[in-house]
This record gives sequence, structure tokens and C-alpha cells, in this order.
Amino acid sequence: MSRKPILSRFGWAAVSSLVLFGLWPLLAETAEPAAIQSVQESGTRAPLRGIYFHDVLAGWAVGDGGTIVRTMDGGRHWVPAFSGTRALLTAVHFADAEQGWVVGVNGTILRSTDGGKTWTRQVSGTQAALFGVYFLNAEKGWAVGASGTVLRTDNGGMHWSDQNSGTGAALYAIHATDETHAAAVGALGAILSTEDGGQTWQQQDTHSAATLFDVFFSDASHGWAVGNVGAMFQTIDGGKRWIDRTLPCLGVCPRPLDLIRIRFTTPEVGWIVGERGVVYRTTDAGFNWVQQNRADKRSLFGLSFPEPTQGWASGEQGTILHIKAVPPSPN
Repeated sequence: MSRKPILSRFGWAAVSSLVLFGLWPLLAETAEPAAIQSVQESGTRAPLRGIYFHDVLAGWAVGDGGTIVRTMDGGRHWVPAFSGTRALLTAVHFADAEQGWVVGVNGTILRSTDGGKTWTRQVSGTQAALFGVYFLNAEKGWAVGASGTVLRTDNGGMHWSDQNSGTGAALYAIHATDETHAAAVGALGAILSTEDGGQTWQQQDTHSAATLFDVFFSDASHGWAVGNVGAMFQTIDGGKRWIDRTLPCLGVCPRPLDLIRIRFTTPEVGWIVGERGVVYRTTDAGFNWVQQNRADKRSLFGLSFPEPTQGWASGEQGTILHIKAVPPSPN
């Protein structure tokens, strides 16, 4: 039986020397654990597409069938929250401990002002599926989705304006470093950037048809994007130029694994999760990526690190994984 592509299961159809010398990132396995990983009981079997932690205690995860679960004790206990919808929910982001947003299919945008206990629907002005959401503060945020949809709000989502992205490709994630600078990624190697708050978006040439699922900046200059079959791109100039850093296939495998989420906790330390439960860590700003061995092969779709030493991932069958970083051994 052929294995379903990760996009189907997903539910949706810096180091200047690296650039200067054209070096590719290295991928390795190691017996030394990069993290202590423990599975938490989410109370649901629904795939959890997105997860976000405001701090090491307060977190939220969202997924299929309108599922929202929340924790106030670092994941020791997860409790359901009533979303008011049965829509597939794809991403969640909180601006502070009380105010958060969830997006999903059919233009769904939900807002909470009480730490995720209750949720109300906002008028998005679109029926397009929304896959990514990011807020700089309680007022200013973006949502992105199918058919090149980019929405912007400056009043906490009371009104969402449709921005012209200049592409028809599905957009799966967005990350902003300030009110004017942001980047979004999606299908067919799409990477878009703005320097004026989204009034205009520029398409970056990646020379790739890979679907990109996530984008993240460790600072205003250094950013990464990841996607299917090991796709990885890096920028060291704020997104003006993206360099292909696609990971090789480790050992004997039919193809590199799909990479779904990437986060950096410092300019040097970063994490990736994805297909078949894969977890990678870098401690040298992406020059080397070390694969963390895991017995659980359930794919991971969401990733959040509220502090450098602790993070959480979410995925198939209601999976929530607590990741506690182990300091690298001295050379």
C-alpha cells in the first residue's frame, strides 16, 4: 500500500559563512539525546494541527473537528475548550496570556480574550481556508491561506483587510519581525516578503517547486523556511535572498522526510519537527542538524518554544510532545 503524502495527512491541498562558501547543512544521527521527550495526554485523538505556548505553563493546541485544548500547568493537564465550530482548525497564536486567535478552513477566525476559556468568531471576509496566523501584539496581526490569501488587522481582528499577495499559491505560514517586515511561505516554493506592513508583497525566487510549510526568523536578518521532501531555505538579509539548504536523505530511505515546523530559540539553537515524528536540532545556527531518535512515528504538525530549554509539539492522533532541551556536550 502506498503511503499517503504528508500534505494529504496535513489536511491542506544564521550563518553568513554558509552562504559565502556555498556549504550545505549536514544531517546526522547521534546516540546522545538532544532532548528529553515525553508524551502528554491531550484528551483527544483528533489530529492537532497547531500549538502555541505563551510561557512554560500556558498553552493551547487546535485541530480537526473544531478541537481546542488548553493547559495552565505546562501540559500536565489538558482540558477541552468549546470552539463553537466543527471546522478543521489549523493554527493558533496568542499575543499575551489572555488574547489569542485561531484560524481554520472556510475563512474561520476565532478570538479569545480570557486565555482560551471561551472563543468568539470574527468576520474574516473570506471563505478561503486559512492555514497560518501571527500577531505582533493584541492589535496587529496577519492570517494567510488558500489562493494566496493574506489578511491583516490593526484592531485585534474586529476588522480584517485583504492584502494583495500577488500569488495564487496556497500560503501556509507567516512570521513578522515588526509592524512593517513579514514573510509568508506556501506551495510551489512560494516565499513572499513585505517591508511596508503588507501594502505590497514581493515574491522571492527560490528556483524550487517544493511546498513550504513554515517560516521563522530568529532576528530581523536571519530566517528559515522548511517544507516537503526535506526542503529548507535560509536568509541572512531579512528575506531579500533565500538560499537552498535542503536536507539530504539520511542513510537508506526512499526520500527525505517532510519538514513541517521550524523554530529557533537563540540565533544558534533551532528545532524542526515533521513527518513520521522526526525531530531535528541544531546548535550551530543550521550548519549541522542532529536527528533525535524516537520510537513514536506519528507525524508532528505544530511546534512552540516559549523559552530556550522547553518546547511542545503537536500532531497525529492527538499527540502532544513535551521537549526539554539537553545542553550540548562540550567539544
